[in-house]
Amino acid sequence: MTTYAIQKMIRYFEADVKRINHALKVYGFASTIAREENLSKNEILIVDIAAVLHDIGIKEAEKKYNSCKGHYQEIEGPPVARKLLSESNLKPEIIDRVSYLIGNHHSYDKIDGQDFQILVEADFLVNIFEAKMSEETIKNVRQKYFKTKTGIEIIESMY
Repeated sequence: MTTYAIQKMIRYFEADVKRINHALKVYGFASTIAREENLSKNEILIVDIAAVLHDIGIKEAEKKYNSCKGHYQEIEGPPVARKLLSESNLKPEIIDRVSYLIGNHHSYDKIDGQDFQILVEADFLVNIFEAKMSEETIKNVRQKYFKTKTGIEIIESMY
């Protein structure tokens, strides 16, 4: 099912290689953390699909608001994700949770489960590099947002 989401995401972003690569990097970290943290099969599936599709609202945000800010991604992402996943055989509750994560992945005060925590950590691991964050910013991000043992080990090892 994850490969289904990956293919849908790639087709949706078309030639936007930067965003495709970003999604795949976040997926790689999220998938690793989820498995190391011993999440259930359903939770891993949710993390994997949410990671692949977490920024899927960017295109619509740019069209409607001329912005790719996180708030607009959160608004536009869930409907796009639901449409992309509509032909899958995923249970409605999995699509609902994936949509919730996509619709809140920049709202850190709404983290309500390990799946959400892992998505946030994985996105930060990629964004730190892509945004060339300073040492001080990385330190603050680590202290404020990283909670899983695996995520902490990765950020400390990499940065």
